[in-house]
Amino acid sequence: MNLSQLDWAVIGFYFLFSLVIGILGAKKAGKDARSFFLASGNMPWWLLGVSMVATTFSTDTPNLVTDLVRQKGVSGNWVWWSFLLTGMLTVFVYAKLWHRSGVLTDVEFYELRYGGKPAAFLRGFRAIYLGLIFNVLVMGAVSLAAIKFGEIILGWPGWLTLSIACSITLLYSALGGLRAIIITDFFQFILAMIGSVWGCIYILNLEQIGGLQSLLQHPNVKDKIALIPDLSNPDIWVPILFIPLAVQWWASYYPGAEPGGGGYIAQRMLSAKNETNAIGASLLFNIAHYAIRPWPWILIALSSLIIFPELGDIRYKFPEISENKIGHDIAYPAMLSLLPSGLLGLVAASLIAAFMSTMSTQVNLGASYLVNDFYHRFVNPDASEKKLVLVGRIFTIFSIILGAATGLMLTNAEQAFSLLLLLGSGTGLIYILRWFWWRISAFTEIIAMVSSLIIAIYLNFINESLLGWEKIVVGAFVTTVVWVSTTFFAPTESRETLENFVKKINPGGPGWRLYSDPKNDNRSSLPNSILLMVLGTILVYSVLLGMGNLIYSKLFAGFILFTIGGLSALGIYRLWK
Repeated sequence: MNLSQLDWAVIGFYFLFSLVIGILGAKKAGKDARSFFLASGNMPWWLLGVSMVATTFSTDTPNLVTDLVRQKGVSGNWVWWSFLLTGMLTVFVYAKLWHRSGVLTDVEFYELRYGGKPAAFLRGFRAIYLGLIFNVLVMGAVSLAAIKFGEIILGWPGWLTLSIACSITLLYSALGGLRAIIITDFFQFILAMIGSVWGCIYILNLEQIGGLQSLLQHPNVKDKIALIPDLSNPDIWVPILFIPLAVQWWASYYPGAEPGGGGYIAQRMLSAKNETNAIGASLLFNIAHYAIRPWPWILIALSSLIIFPELGDIRYKFPEISENKIGHDIAYPAMLSLLPSGLLGLVAASLIAAFMSTMSTQVNLGASYLVNDFYHRFVNPDASEKKLVLVGRIFTIFSIILGAATGLMLTNAEQAFSLLLLLGSGTGLIYILRWFWWRISAFTEIIAMVSSLIIAIYLNFINESLLGWEKIVVGAFVTTVVWVSTTFFAPTESRETLENFVKKINPGGPGWRLYSDPKNDNRSSLPNSILLMVLGTILVYSVLLGMGNLIYSKLFAGFILFTIGGLSALGIYRLWK
């Protein structure tokens, strides 16, 4: 389709704005590695929280939600709503611990928690694995969504969309570092939310939809709106609800929902000016990410079942789309093509902004691993700060090229989502327990990584007989058995290493009785933190489901849920020290 001059003007203005921020932030970012990768560690909670939300709001996110809604109904979103559990655990338990660590990256943490050659190997290997392989796969999923968006909305081939969007992203990311990324994220999120809400309102009022109530009563839609899956059918509720809530949230390592905090979430917490700001940022992120943001996407996805009930309808409407890119996830950009001039430009700019916010964070994060935890640690320990920033900018260019190329090879959003879940299946519990159980060692993590990788390769490429959720369960069970056994039989860390860790972090809990100073033990705060996590989870789920019930005109149920959420918020206020 063709955009109007007004649409292109809106998009062009956004590109220019992003570049200006990058140029203005270049001087501060180039000072040293900490400035480039952590924004000098003095960022406020509200900027960091919004930046986290913006990073998770990429072009692939509404596409994934649309894919889930069209195939599994609204309740299908529990496959990612379940990650709130680990999110709240990060807020009230791990945010302060990460900030106390004082590390530049979460990978550097390995040589703080563990010692000797195994710790060094783990740090170097994870730097390559997360900085290149895992990070590139994430960027590939994001790039895939941008390709589909570009083909439908912009009328561009995939390579052209990625070339232009990645070039702009690369310029402000390489120039301004994390500070420029965080500032642009703030405006990108505002633009993205305005675009999604305004676009949703317009689509609901289309003649074919006839408003919200008509949408919910439509035969194509009414069987898809349940917030909780059919509990009478295990084939439905087990993979959608039970497995995510019982296994997936603690077993899988997924970007933005890493058990124990990690990735760009840890990066943002490490860049906070103090512990309070680190906690506040992660709390804001979880509330906005799970409770507020999904509903415009869900309503557009439901509307797509009326406009494009079958994939053939999308294929007929957009014959120029590559055959291997046709999937239910493409229904979201297909729906946006119905928007009028001006609004289409705004929404297009908002989705480009969403793409750029995620890509900029991922390239900066990946570069931080490769520079701090591989190049500086193993290749050139005497490198100057200026040299580290230069190498960081080179790795930024390299990473974004690989990420874009990967996007050209993928076919749908759920494919990448499932692969990412499986790659880390079974390792998540280590990242939760390593802060509180002295016996976990570098050998534990090494064996767990090897085990999960072998299982992922086997189940994805050799034996493909199992369903997606069955793969996650099998992967989690086998890997957990392997690493727990290793933990009890492998050599433990030295007493000096463990005592130094406890002295610096003071995590508390009974797992450190042998190594903590009784006068400085923080174990009494751990039960309180767990209670806060439970209350935070109830708060966000109450708001999420309460909003759903209000949208469905179930006012009494909505009122009850919001009341429960309010009581949970009060409990958090009273307990939070």
